[in-house]
Amino acid sequence: MNIRQAVKMAWKSIIGKKGRSMLTMLGVIIGIAAVMTIVSVMSGYAAKTMEQFSAMGSNKITVNVYSYVYTEDENGNMVPAGRDYFPDLYAYCKSIPQYIVGITPEAYASVNVVYGTKNSANFEWSWDEMGNMTGQRPPDVYYVSNQYSTCNNLTITKGRDLGELDIERYNQVCVLGSQAAEAFFDAADPVGKVLQLNGQSFEVVGVYAPRITGSDAQGSTIDNIILLPYTARRLLGGDRIESFIVKAKDGVSTTEVATRIRGFLKGLVDPATGDSYVSPDDRWQQSMNEQMGMISLVLGGIAAISLLVGGIGIMNIMLVTVTERTREIGIRRAIGAQRSSIVTQFLIEAAMLCGIGGIIGIAIGTLGCYVAGNLLFHMTIYPSASVTAGALGFSVLLGLIFGSYPAIKASKLQPVEALRAE
Repeated sequence: MNIRQAVKMAWKSIIGKKGRSMLTMLGVIIGIAAVMTIVSVMSGYAAKTMEQFSAMGSNKITVNVYSYVYTEDENGNMVPAGRDYFPDLYAYCKSIPQYIVGITPEAYASVNVVYGTKNSANFEWSWDEMGNMTGQRPPDVYYVSNQYSTCNNLTITKGRDLGELDIERYNQVCVLGSQAAEAFFDAADPVGKVLQLNGQSFEVVGVYAPRITGSDAQGSTIDNIILLPYTARRLLGGDRIESFIVKAKDGVSTTEVATRIRGFLKGLVDPATGDSYVSPDDRWQQSMNEQMGMISLVLGGIAAISLLVGGIGIMNIMLVTVTERTREIGIRRAIGAQRSSIVTQFLIEAAMLCGIGGIIGIAIGTLGCYVAGNLLFHMTIYPSASVTAGALGFSVLLGLIFGSYPAIKASKLQPVEALRAE
């Protein structure tokens, strides 16, 4: 018997018992569909996460310099003791322009924002079950330098950016993110308008272009920001600035800059009163990738159980098939059929069962990826060609593995005993 004849006989056997064949393939279908959906959805999640990191800026280094010691100011508030390290850090970063393109403080300002009848204290917001924000979240207000946009990949779409003179002259100006601009001014041009921040007037001089657009912006607050010159702290108050962002020229320079800044701060900060922490942002990306890899392995292992159950089902039905076709096997063995041809016939049938189940599972998995991608990430996700080919190849391999025992058992039947079977 040649391969072509074996394939025809296997197909005839599968089609002859459609219901039984479909139930047998069910475990393989569910397993393949689950594995494909999990792999593709995790890939989509990784892509979405990397998009968020990219939107926030690449080659960034977060620097924190903090104090263990606090003192009481003239208003009775406890504030960090010791010197302000920003001037020293700024001067040091300016001294190595071959590695660094920008540095900025990033200190949160706890202020109330008012424009006309709109007051950030009255904004109401929540997250729905799909992870999208409903209502309006109060904007995040930060004290920054004129290099904040450089460090965070921000571009001006209206007006101008913060300038060095705004810092030096203590100008009461601000720049809005696209979501903050829409929240307070709707479709009107905010440039030239005046916001009240804790009762102090700040003129809007610019608006940044959105970093995340379309439906993806519904679940993001990255553009819901108001940026103030860090010298505005003299009016609005706040603790000493301890958090900074340094922008390296490229990925290679990031490690060098982080190492240099660690060494600089080690000699600057007294370990008895404070400490410093320097972290390239790509560490968060690496950590996220590691976590997603572990989650994928766990979920993939759970889905693989379905494939194991499906394989056992294939073995079981092939043993039943051997019993049903015992006389046929005896006749073929009696007229001279080799054991290898019997093995080949049953292996092909098992591989075809799993292969067909794999194709159906791939179709269902592709649909699952499409639905999950649009619901979870607002993006279209399809399995890659390598994942699809791997799923099909694995399903066929599964049939060969679990079909081996029934095939070998069939080939070992003695012709006389097989011919006696009813």
